[in-house]
Amino acid sequence: MLAGKRILLIISAGIAAYKSLDLIRRLKERGASVTPVLTRAAEEFVTPLSVSALAGVEVHRDLWDLTKEAEMGHIQLSRAADLVVVAPCTADLMAKMVGGHADDLASTLLMATDKRVLIAPAMNVRMWEHAATRRNAAALAADGVLSVGPNDGDMACGEFGPGRMAEPLEIVAAAEAALGGGPLAGKRVLLTSGPTHEPIDPVRYIANRSSGAQGTALAAELRDLGADVTFVTGPADAARPEGVRVVEVETARQMLDAVETALRPTPDAPPISAAVFAAAVADWRVASTSDRKLKKTRDGMPALEFAENPDILKTFAQRAEGRPPLVVGFAAETDDVIAHAAAKRLRKGCDWLVANDVSPATGIMGGAENAVILITGGEPEPWPRLSKTETARRLAARIAEALASPRRTGDAA
Repeated sequence: MLAGKRILLIISAGIAAYKSLDLIRRLKERGASVTPVLTRAAEEFVTPLSVSALAGVEVHRDLWDLTKEAEMGHIQLSRAADLVVVAPCTADLMAKMVGGHADDLASTLLMATDKRVLIAPAMNVRMWEHAATRRNAAALAADGVLSVGPNDGDMACGEFGPGRMAEPLEIVAAAEAALGGGPLAGKRVLLTSGPTHEPIDPVRYIANRSSGAQGTALAAELRDLGADVTFVTGPADAARPEGVRVVEVETARQMLDAVETALRPTPDAPPISAAVFAAAVADWRVASTSDRKLKKTRDGMPALEFAENPDILKTFAQRAEGRPPLVVGFAAETDDVIAHAAAKRLRKGCDWLVANDVSPATGIMGGAENAVILITGGEPEPWPRLSKTETARRLAARIAEALASPRRTGDAA
C-alpha cells in the first residue's frame, strides 16, 4: 500500500530517534521512498551517516544550504512528498507547530507543506501529561494533523507511563491509513463512548463506572484502518484518541443531539457508513435538576423524581431514513449475558451487539481487559479475554470486512 509513495521523514531530538532507523527500513520494505530530515539536536542521538545509509539518499539538515535555497529548496522538499512523518516528535516541536514557528529546516518544512502530516510523539511521561502539551496535541488534531501514539511503557529516564514513541510498524500502519491505503479509506464512522453524567444538583450527578477505554481504543483502530471517525464521548477518564473528530458531551440528551448532528447529511461529506454505540448511557435522569446543592433536613432525604433518558441506540437503529448500513450496539450485562444481549439486539433493531459480563468479579468495567461476545444474525461468537486494544483491533477488522461486503452487514459477516 506504500509502494511508490514518497515519505518526508523528520527526525527530531529524543532517545526514541534510534527507532527512526528501523522505521526507514520498514517503510522501504513496503516500497516507499524516504527523504530524511534531521534536526541539529537529533544528531546527538543518530548520525546522519546511518540515516543516509538506510534511506539511500542524502540527509537534509540545514535550512541555510544556499545552493538549494536559491531554488527555494525547502518549498520543493515539503511539496514533493506524499506524506510528512515526524518521528519522534518532541514536545518542543509540537509547540513550534502549534505556534507556527519556522526557525529551522524541520519547522519550516512543516509550515510550508501542503501534504498531510503524521506525528509520533515521544517524551517523558510528565511532559506528555503537562497541560501545555495536552493543549498542543488537541490543537494539532483540530488542525488536521494525524498522530500515532504515544504508548505506555518504561522510559529511558526510569519512569513509566504514556510517552514512548509508537513502534515502527504502528507508524507504518498509520502512514498507510493516512495515504488512503486502509480498508476503511473513504468511509465515515460514528462512535459513541464513555459514560454520561446526569446532574442532580450543581455538585452531584448520576453516572456509572465506564472509563471510556474500550471506545477510545476502537476509535484509534478504526482511524488506523483509514476511517474518518467522529468520536462522541461523555466525560470519560480515558484520554481522547488522536487524529479523530472529538465531540464532548455530558448528558444523554446532549449525546443524542451530537449523534443527530453527525448523521445529518452534508454536501461535502459522504454519509456515515457505520455507527457504533459503545457509550454507557445512563437510563434515567433526575426529572428536575436543582440549581442549588440539596441539603440534609430534619425531614430526611430529599425525594428525587426520575425521568427516562432517550434510547440513543434504538432511536437510530430503527430510523427509517438516514440509518447507517451498519449499526453496532454494546451491552454491559451481569447475568445471562447471551440471552439478554440477543434479546436486546432484536429489541433495539441494531445489526450487531457486542456484549460483555461486567459483574464485579470480572474486573472488566473500568479495567484494562475485555471479554466480549459478538451477537449477530448467526450463532453468538465468544471472544477470549483480551486487552481492550486487541478487542478493538478485532472489532474494527470485522467492521471493515462487513462494509466491504454491504449485503452481509446484518448477518454474521
